[in-house]
Amino acid sequence: MFNTLVLICVTWWYVTLFHPLHADLQCTGSEAQESPITNVKMNWRKMELSWESSKNFSTYECTIMDKNRNSVPKKVNSSPCRFPVEQYIALHKGVFFTIEVPNTNISESCTFIPGGMNGSAIENFSCVIYNVSLMNCTWQAGRNAPEDTQYFLYWQYSRYDDAMECKLYIKDENGRNTGCRFQNVTIQTAVDAYFLVNGSSNESLIQFYDEYIKLYEIEILTPPLNVTVNCIRDSSGCIITWQQPLTSHRKKTKCFEYEIRIQNKDDPKKENKDPPVRVRNNTYKFENYNKKKKYILKIRARGRNCLLSSDWGEWSEPIEFGQGKDYFIFVILFLIALGTISVTLLPYCLFKRYCSFKNIFSPIPQPRDKFNASNGEDTQTEYVNLPKKSHTEEITIVEEMV
Repeated sequence: MFNTLVLICVTWWYVTLFHPLHADLQCTGSEAQESPITNVKMNWRKMELSWESSKNFSTYECTIMDKNRNSVPKKVNSSPCRFPVEQYIALHKGVFFTIEVPNTNISESCTFIPGGMNGSAIENFSCVIYNVSLMNCTWQAGRNAPEDTQYFLYWQYSRYDDAMECKLYIKDENGRNTGCRFQNVTIQTAVDAYFLVNGSSNESLIQFYDEYIKLYEIEILTPPLNVTVNCIRDSSGCIITWQQPLTSHRKKTKCFEYEIRIQNKDDPKKENKDPPVRVRNNTYKFENYNKKKKYILKIRARGRNCLLSSDWGEWSEPIEFGQGKDYFIFVILFLIALGTISVTLLPYCLFKRYCSFKNIFSPIPQPRDKFNASNGEDTQTEYVNLPKKSHTEEITIVEEMV
């Protein structure tokens, strides 16, 4: 027999604190006979499943199961059935409840089914905490969501805290909310934070999305603090020290693992072939130190065996240490050579630009060499412009008379 019951306490804080969620609760009893179990209710805040029974039974077995088939069974003598409060089950994929009476065929099964258009809920939801207390959450619009769909994000630290709506939305080019920025976020390691993204549209109902997240798992650790390098003269090693990263939930030193990367500044490609060094304490001795080389140091951290993110955090600012090659003498010699060339060429260029050797040194006339002077063309050329004197020549002809 199929019955549809109204869920009275289905998420007390969903209904009172968030936008209304569209969902149905569908229950079915045992097929052999009418089930004496009725009026099934679920209080999500207390993780408490309750019901009414027209018959008294000594034992009930109740189970809650998500769509991934992760189930939590519980045996009780009477209603209600309380599940561990740390049992976090998201609702947007659907949730199944079962109440059975052992050694009988009496049972009642209920399914929490989210309503709305398929494919209208957000996709690729993710959050990250950085700089100790800042958090960004982003998502993409549902692939089948109408164009006028608008999304709203709510979250709370735990079931016992008040829900908070996003105050600083990240919008796309169409004005649709696709993310949110939060400030003054404090990581509470003992509980999971709850996130819910609702949607609204004038065309159809929009499916919601919800998720429980351990905040410490999404934190990007800041770089280690106060990184120092102390290289003692005439020593073959350097002592590197630092302090643990800042976190909103302070941890002991043993909770961190550090990755140290030291590169040769003159040949960084060669150093990249060597794997980085990983240590658990706050000091490290660099034994391959060569004072004639210059090195670049970076350190980052991650959580280890504690309630900290196991992903590597941000690198520290690069720190240079070591003397490196002495290029000073080469620079001095280069500058001297350059200055010498400049001093030599500059006067020559100026002299050539503004002066002429012919104007400064006039040509000195030389006496003519009569003996070696050539005749012909040279002589004719030499005197071609000399003035010519005219002479009158008289010729007398004498004839003998016979």
